[in-house]
Amino acid sequence: MKNIILFLLLMVKVNAFAQEPDTVFLKKLLESHPELFSGILNHPTHNEVQILYTQIDRDKNNVPHFTSYSYQLNANHYFYPASTVKLPTAIFALEKLHELNISGLTRRSVMKTDSSFEGETKMTEDTSSINGLPSIENYIKKILLVSDNYAYNRLYEFVGREEINNKLKKYGLNNTRIIGRLAIYDAGENAKHTNAIDFYSDDKLIYRQSAQYDAKNYPMHLDNMIQGKGYLDKNDKLVMKPFDFSEKNVYTIADMQSVLKRLLFPDSFPKEQQFNLKPEEYKFIYHYMSMFPGESKKPTYNQPDYYPAYCKFLFYGGDSTASINPDIRIFNKVGDSYGYDIDNAYIVDFKHNVEFILTAVVQSNEDGIYNDNKYEYATVCLPFMKNLGQVIHQYELNRPKKHIPDLSKFKFSY
Repeated sequence: MKNIILFLLLMVKVNAFAQEPDTVFLKKLLESHPELFSGILNHPTHNEVQILYTQIDRDKNNVPHFTSYSYQLNANHYFYPASTVKLPTAIFALEKLHELNISGLTRRSVMKTDSSFEGETKMTEDTSSINGLPSIENYIKKILLVSDNYAYNRLYEFVGREEINNKLKKYGLNNTRIIGRLAIYDAGENAKHTNAIDFYSDDKLIYRQSAQYDAKNYPMHLDNMIQGKGYLDKNDKLVMKPFDFSEKNVYTIADMQSVLKRLLFPDSFPKEQQFNLKPEEYKFIYHYMSMFPGESKKPTYNQPDYYPAYCKFLFYGGDSTASINPDIRIFNKVGDSYGYDIDNAYIVDFKHNVEFILTAVVQSNEDGIYNDNKYEYATVCLPFMKNLGQVIHQYELNRPKKHIPDLSKFKFSY
């Protein structure tokens, strides 16, 4: 009898995450603010906007319950996920350390990356770290603070392409694939090869990972994978034919939010579906996800290049002149490339006891040319993200809640 009850409770928990979100609320909310959103609503493609907004209501025991609302959510309509793929890759890197179970091997171990295939690069120093040497910990910090591409590439190489995609399937992220490095024109055979890596404790070698090769392909046939009318190739030569995204990463809005929800609220998932992370690793990720770049001592990020709202698209629009609300923290991971701006965020207002999850993508490339750095980020995409986050926050301020949430889990000293 006890086993039957446990099974029923598990099914209720699983079904709670499988329910289809409401598709009306967000449309009406956007339409009620034409001064902010008419440009998007009147654009022929709605600038490819997809939104998933999840309300959080706590019960008397502070257990979160989720209600989701969507706008144009479509797992079959492709958008380029850019740097958002870095978050699951960072999580899988920490998981791999546990699974290797090698004495002395931790996220702080010195990690020296070799090169063993055409196009690969070495990494034996990291001047941004406390000791001047690379480590998984410092790479994750750089990913969460400023979305560092090369930090992601090193973790992609450590986890390995095959293991990354096996993990995605393990966690039910069936509309996602991560098949390449970023910012180095990685594709084809190059993306299938990953570097040899050595880990050290002081000067002692404690683990050597050989170069890996993933022979598998991960085909996904989605709408919108062929876009535009031309692009600049890696030699900056204009090629007048549509740009092909069919061999690039895929990471849908629903899968992004699933990763974030699983990371922030692990107890809301069945034990076997929780990430294999220790309590202090969860705290480590939360801390650096919500930190502004200028608050970090090592690595160090200074203005004007790294302003407070850097990589905070929802609510601040990545505005270098934004006035930062001291009561709000944003636990998020953004993406920004090929005219797409994406943010996957848990936004907390400690003063007003407000919390919600908001994941969105918007795109603008009016000239139809890719890689020319002529995208309407500043005039279309980022203002939309800022306005969306702030409108949802205002709605949440007035939304009645039966129980005041205890948000102390997400309070940190920076």
